[in-house]
Amino acid sequence: MKVTSAALLRKGRLSPYLFTLLAFILFVTILYSVDFSCIIGGQFEDYGPYRSLSLATKKKGEKLAFAVEEAESGCDVFSGRWVWDERRPLYEESDCPYIQPQLTCREQGRPDTNYQHWRWQPHACSLPSFNATLVLESLRGKRMMFVGDSLNWGQFVSMVCLVHKLLPDHAKSMTTNGSLTVFTAKDYNATIEFYWAPFLMESNSDNPIVHRISDRLVRKGSINKHGKHWKGVDIMVFNTYLWWMRGPKFKILQGSFDDVDKDIAEVPTEEAYRMAMKSMVRWAKKNMDPSKTRVFFTSMSPIHAKSGDWGGDGKGNCYNETNMIEDANYWGSDCRKNVMNVIGEVFRKSRYPITFLNITQLSSYRKDAHTSIYKKQWGPLTPEQLANPVSYADCVHWCLPGLQDTWNELLFAKLFYP
Repeated sequence: MKVTSAALLRKGRLSPYLFTLLAFILFVTILYSVDFSCIIGGQFEDYGPYRSLSLATKKKGEKLAFAVEEAESGCDVFSGRWVWDERRPLYEESDCPYIQPQLTCREQGRPDTNYQHWRWQPHACSLPSFNATLVLESLRGKRMMFVGDSLNWGQFVSMVCLVHKLLPDHAKSMTTNGSLTVFTAKDYNATIEFYWAPFLMESNSDNPIVHRISDRLVRKGSINKHGKHWKGVDIMVFNTYLWWMRGPKFKILQGSFDDVDKDIAEVPTEEAYRMAMKSMVRWAKKNMDPSKTRVFFTSMSPIHAKSGDWGGDGKGNCYNETNMIEDANYWGSDCRKNVMNVIGEVFRKSRYPITFLNITQLSSYRKDAHTSIYKKQWGPLTPEQLANPVSYADCVHWCLPGLQDTWNELLFAKLFYP
């Protein structure tokens, strides 16, 4: 019997009662011309060349956890422009000992600093100034956790750098145990944490040190493998995207990694990604109390690997790029709109409030902000690579301080001024 990829990822058949209910809702929707998206919750807003998600729905009059003030009415903080600011950066690279040498661009020889001086300015309002004291006081006795891949690691380190200067040396620490790294503000009994889970679900890339595996495999229905370490977190920031983008198909393990004969289904990447997003939403609904916790999801982080995307010669990438992209409608070939649509479909149907941090478009302009060749390399470079810096430039990760501090300013705004 032929089984479709969608069927392989489906949890089970609808019960007759649920089917009847859905049919009734659809009938009422058509009969009264009701917007179906309003019934299932969530909505889209147009942000230029693509559509993105607004803040997940909340009940009228309900105050979200950690909110101190309502946002300015009608302000989309993700739609704006970059403006030069001499007061930047928000901290100095040399003053934050927690930045890995893969992200310390100045220490690794980057000669320019312009990439550190840009501030994101929304069109209709201004971002609230990042307040490290407010963050630490709100985290007193609580946990903030970033879960995902190395891009989320960069955002985690940025957050630590933004708050750590308020703490004397004896009152802070950073420890790593397997997939979990914990920064502790001892006087606040608070932690800012990172958990390595590039797919959120169990995979063959879960080792936080050795995970460079080309033939990637994710186990269906396995989010609890990692999720047991996330329980009790008060502010959660998820991301997952880049590791899924290996082509039009992706391999899903139906059984266990311990099985001798593994049952593997090859499905469209969009369907595999949808499975992960649905698992994340279900996990949050089951394990988190929206009246006490906040859940965020950070969107796709762009890659500037093809200079042809922004009118370059086609043979280059982010190497030696010190100016940003000025085309307000720019959208790189690396950012897949069909994946963005998957996120939208899943979040729109979710009844659990998840705040979408839409960093994709604003980051797409910043081809100047990547680590490029200014990072500690994992291994010695060959003479051929040294002769051609484009060949080893890192156009995925971002220098710190830099762009990812803006991601945390947006997180701060949505956390305290939703």
